[in-house]
Amino acid sequence: MFRILRETPADLYEVELLYDTAFGPGRTALSSYRLRDGVAPVADLCLLVRDEFDTVVGAIRNWPVRVGGAEGTGAGGDPAVLLGPIAIHPTRQGEGLGAALMDAAMIRAETLGWTRVILVGDEPYYRRFGFRRDLAAGVEFPPPTNPNRILARALRPDAMAGIAGRVHRWIEG
Repeated sequence: MFRILRETPADLYEVELLYDTAFGPGRTALSSYRLRDGVAPVADLCLLVRDEFDTVVGAIRNWPVRVGGAEGTGAGGDPAVLLGPIAIHPTRQGEGLGAALMDAAMIRAETLGWTRVILVGDEPYYRRFGFRRDLAAGVEFPPPTNPNRILARALRPDAMAGIAGRVHRWIEG
């Protein structure tokens, strides 16, 4: 038995511990973390899984970003959701919890009016959730990011058509 819940501030310690367990403490050195610095995640898209013992065994966070436009100015750029990180505790992997989190987050993103989601990951894994490399062909992440690992999913038909440029931090404006 498990429950998918929206992450709250009270869950922060458990979720961060899970991410450290899954990815190691060096995870914040990745270029995708620079896109998150000083930016609040999309709260309604930050979900967690609690098991029958009320322990956090899975979590997913999503962040607003812009693709293209004038970086650092808040002007222009196409809004997108940056998916990740997503983690399942090593003792609970293979139970479908990651897929359940992913599906819940994508349904919520579409309901909230987001039209596109991007991530850095392995296409063979994320393909089953609708993510494709060809949809992100014009999308660039800050270095050092392997461009073959940049994937996208359109939540509405043609939402990735013409979307190109460097991904940068979300700045209101």
